[in-house]
Amino acid sequence: MPGTDVFDPPALSSGALRVTPLGGLAEIGRNMTVYEFDGQLLIVDAGVLFPEEHQPGVDLILPDFTPIRDRLGDILGVVLTHGHEDHIGAVPYLLKLRQDIPLIGSQLTLALVEAKLKEHRITPYSLTVKEGQVEKLGSFELEFIAVNHSIPDALAVAIRTPAGLVLHTGDFKMDQLPLDGRITDLRAFARLGEEGVDLFLPDSTNADVPGFTALERDIGPVIESVIAKAKRRVIVASFSSHVHRVQQVLDAAAANGRQVALVGRSMVRNMGIAAELGYLRVPDGVLIELKKALELPDDRIVYMSTGSQGEPMAVLARMANQEHQIEVAEGDTVILASSLIPGNENAVYRVINGLTKLGAKVVHKGNAKVHVSGHAAAGELLYCYNIIKPKNVMPVHGEYRHLTASAALAIETGVPEQNTVIGENGIVVDLQNGIARVVGQLDLGYVYVDGSTVGEITEADLKDRRILAEEGFISIFVAIDVQTGRVIVGPEIQARGFAEDESVFDDVLPQVVKALSDAARNGTSDTQGFSQVVRRTVGRWVNTQHRRRPMIIPVVIEA
Repeated sequence: MPGTDVFDPPALSSGALRVTPLGGLAEIGRNMTVYEFDGQLLIVDAGVLFPEEHQPGVDLILPDFTPIRDRLGDILGVVLTHGHEDHIGAVPYLLKLRQDIPLIGSQLTLALVEAKLKEHRITPYSLTVKEGQVEKLGSFELEFIAVNHSIPDALAVAIRTPAGLVLHTGDFKMDQLPLDGRITDLRAFARLGEEGVDLFLPDSTNADVPGFTALERDIGPVIESVIAKAKRRVIVASFSSHVHRVQQVLDAAAANGRQVALVGRSMVRNMGIAAELGYLRVPDGVLIELKKALELPDDRIVYMSTGSQGEPMAVLARMANQEHQIEVAEGDTVILASSLIPGNENAVYRVINGLTKLGAKVVHKGNAKVHVSGHAAAGELLYCYNIIKPKNVMPVHGEYRHLTASAALAIETGVPEQNTVIGENGIVVDLQNGIARVVGQLDLGYVYVDGSTVGEITEADLKDRRILAEEGFISIFVAIDVQTGRVIVGPEIQARGFAEDESVFDDVLPQVVKALSDAARNGTSDTQGFSQVVRRTVGRWVNTQHRRRPMIIPVVIEA
């Protein structure tokens, strides 16, 4: 397998299937895979990645659509495996490029997507499917298979083409006693294995976790026990699409004589959809509006909120920063009922510390069994590999360590090592004659959503933001005679985030004056050249004297 060196793939051979992940490899999020056969494109999922601390100001990160931007007319449809943001969040941005791309998914998945698209004023073409259903799209025959995950109505998709059979699991696990009674259909997996799976793309998020994922039903009694022991208010934070967890909170609240208020726009929207479609069963009288909840006694209310990943603008972080109408106080109980997505650790612990400082008792996965993962652990993946017996394996949905662990499991079950593909986003794999080969590596980047802009923020912009945040900002104004370099006005220095007392710059001002004079004698005669002299002079001084590298903005005008 090649490294990350970029090289263009050849033209797709007749009768071959090309598979190109645009996201979801070597990262948790942005899941998106493009399948190409006979000039037609099929996309599975279009999700987002949430920013980390080193990406300040960024709201979302999208897959790089560059490889398909000029081929939008070739797209037959987008199959959505389930309704989590890392699989559907980029759909509005894709449909802004071509609004009539058909969306294919389960009832709940499409309902969540359509609500999201409504905010973007897009009415999609959609096809609702369910497990066992088979649909034909051009050269692609799609069979949908029930899989169990941390959101109802998740589907794997078997893709049949003349080049072979591909099984793409989406996110899944093998909970044998799920809350909704809908298990992963291993009989269908076995049937596909008998037919012959030429390429298997399994969810690999928990491939490095030994054994089996714990049962969802084990969580309910723990949440109920925590609520029963709570003396004051209870705040539960989870993903806004985790229907099963919200169901457990509603049931636990009802059992303890409490009412529940949903907090956070996405939580209210998604649970309203889930309840309307029958995926969420709301006990009579339990659900109330936030305004009424604020009037109830503290021991009679549970708030169900967003923000379990420490997102700075989400409800829980705003509570921790005392910027929300729900004011966390001594004796309150906060339950973080979600797993920790890699990269969010610092943000989550910062929220936990803030809540604890306010006097709350914080219950999380580290000190109580209040969450189980929605992804198959190593033992479950071994079962799948043995049942399916794929000819080729390309692990997806995970960081590099997860992909490597998943490939190792495949090899243990008998898949030849040369038939496993571990790659990063943009890897191009062709399936032909039962063999999956790496034939290219595209140069893909991050596409940042920043406020109302999409793709306009660059890595250089983020570097500037980090410098401003970490090192500060210095501006220098000076008016000069460009013929002699003599200073007429200034130099005047202003700084932010560097030093409170601007007298620290007294030492460098004479150096700036001298450097400008020397530059004029050496032939500099334009304001741009003098600006560079000012930047170098101040930069050298601040680095030598203060061991800092702030952003330096010189403003030199001709007097």
